[in-house]
Amino acid sequence: MDNKNEFNYSNENHFRKSENPNKVGFGKTIFIPFLSGICGAGLIVGICFGIPQIKEKLIGEPNFSIPTYSTINKEEKTEDKVYTISDFSEVGPTVAAKVLPSIVGIEVSYNVNSFWGTSTGTATGSGIIISEDGYIITNNHVISTESSSSYYEITKSTGLKVKLYGDDKEYEAKVIGTDSYTDIAVIKIDATGLIPATLGNSDEVRVGEYTMAIGNPIGMDFTVTQGIISAINREVSSNDGTVYVAIQTDAAINSGNSGGALVNLKGELIGVNTLKISGSGVEGIGFAIPVNSITDVIEQLIDHQNVTRPFIGITGQAINSEVAELYSLPKGISVQSVIKDSPAEKAGIKQGDIIIKFENTEVTSVPELNRLRNNYKIGDTVTLTILRKGKEENIQIILGKEPENIEDSDEITEQNNIPNKKNESETSDSIWDFFR
Repeated sequence: MDNKNEFNYSNENHFRKSENPNKVGFGKTIFIPFLSGICGAGLIVGICFGIPQIKEKLIGEPNFSIPTYSTINKEEKTEDKVYTISDFSEVGPTVAAKVLPSIVGIEVSYNVNSFWGTSTGTATGSGIIISEDGYIITNNHVISTESSSSYYEITKSTGLKVKLYGDDKEYEAKVIGTDSYTDIAVIKIDATGLIPATLGNSDEVRVGEYTMAIGNPIGMDFTVTQGIISAINREVSSNDGTVYVAIQTDAAINSGNSGGALVNLKGELIGVNTLKISGSGVEGIGFAIPVNSITDVIEQLIDHQNVTRPFIGITGQAINSEVAELYSLPKGISVQSVIKDSPAEKAGIKQGDIIIKFENTEVTSVPELNRLRNNYKIGDTVTLTILRKGKEENIQIILGKEPENIEDSDEITEQNNIPNKKNESETSDSIWDFFR
């Protein structure tokens, strides 16, 4: 029996499915005299010990002095010791005290043109200090003013202000660089002696691990929340179709938390809170960009004000499990087009090829291919394993520099629909009408 979508409860209450359970929003709060918009995301920090006793097998080694399993000499241990909640009462306050000075509040001002004329609007978000001399990271969508509708148009930002923890002074900030692909931006204020966040290793994050986050949700500055890591390597899509591979957490994320820090129990930054799923009946589903995936982006934005990525030069369509089974094809990426004079064209990649491996790692989606590609540098030689006319071939490609007039050229929106099965009399080549 297929239990994929089955939920079982211990009572007779029924779960009402959200009308739009996959709606993902950003966490910037916009305040306009005649308009208020809320999308969800943010920074969260907290710990919940809601049980009377905690066994000693606590995962991780906090950098403050509390008894943990790792501090016990196992050879001398003669019996199980049970720790009470008082043994851990200082964990949350210690982490919060360490991280809070590295968090900032961000306010963006801009003009709004509408039927009613021109007015001034503001948007708020969060940020994370990464250097003593004033460099701060946040989400690109926090400081971006690219938003409009049939009723209003938001123009270029007219001001960017930063508020430090425990300091009522507002600092004027300037934008150093932005990257819409990762939704990361670097801004800077004229200040010294700041307390930068300690970077952790997001590759070591484990499901079930306690986590905390700090941000500025709905105008409540420097709010701390708690939760656990619900999932890792979760692919989520934002409202504009951008796909992120994120850390999922149940720590509360609300509008204004975007750009804040998700931290572990050592007070180390493991992610930048960015997205949440919102909708009726949805609770505790938020996402953070893993810090390991953006360290190079941050360095490039500081050094060069933009991000240059290696370039292959194709557009592709994922062949998912349903399509692969329907048409007896391997899972992979169908090449829909090859960009002229690109590394892919020079290497001999053709429209209709199916990419099944990148450097001997299987790929089943365009985001996967892009992530693997971004681990290499311009000028590196990589091997693509393709299927062409039923035969596997290895093709070496020298990664090039992404053209300035092409943004994320290897990335296209993947279709979710599955074509109807064709008549048996049709040739197998007709499948390429769908993929091309």
